[in-house]
Amino acid sequence: MADVTLHIVEPAQKPVLENLFQLYTHDFSDFWGGREEGELQEDGRFAPYPYLDSYWTDTDRTPLFIRTEGFLAGFALLNRFSHSGLPVDHAVAEFWIARKHRRFGVGLAGAVKILGHRPGQWEMAVARRNTGALPFWRRVAAEVAGSQVDEIDRDDDLWNGPIVRCRV
Repeated sequence: MADVTLHIVEPAQKPVLENLFQLYTHDFSDFWGGREEGELQEDGRFAPYPYLDSYWTDTDRTPLFIRTEGFLAGFALLNRFSHSGLPVDHAVAEFWIARKHRRFGVGLAGAVKILGHRPGQWEMAVARRNTGALPFWRRVAAEVAGSQVDEIDRDDDLWNGPIVRCRV
């Protein structure tokens, strides 16, 4: 696996995370065709992430930078929101790796490190149109939890897509 380090995003680094969110939203807009989400604003930027400020005020939320070989490679936002409606200790709210570092194990190493260092029940909700993410999260869950992996599929007001759950 790639050499990856995780770093808590400090409040002073919020502008960096906001910049990365522009790239994340651009990538994710592929899955929003035919919907209101992902439209550019008049200033040429995507709308800001509505929950970002809460990552420095809510103790159940953690913002992380993912680095490889010292370089900023992505981010993860963790919280305790359950898309399945079942109890969780941790959930991956958002996860993004820069295209340059994809397919080199950076995402896998980062995700395994994130889940592996926080024991408890995890949940990773995958947007239905994001078909490439499901095998990724299945692999992450298998790496950290072995056979203690479940998958739920929802199509309701709470979530639309598969949800990978595992106990670490």
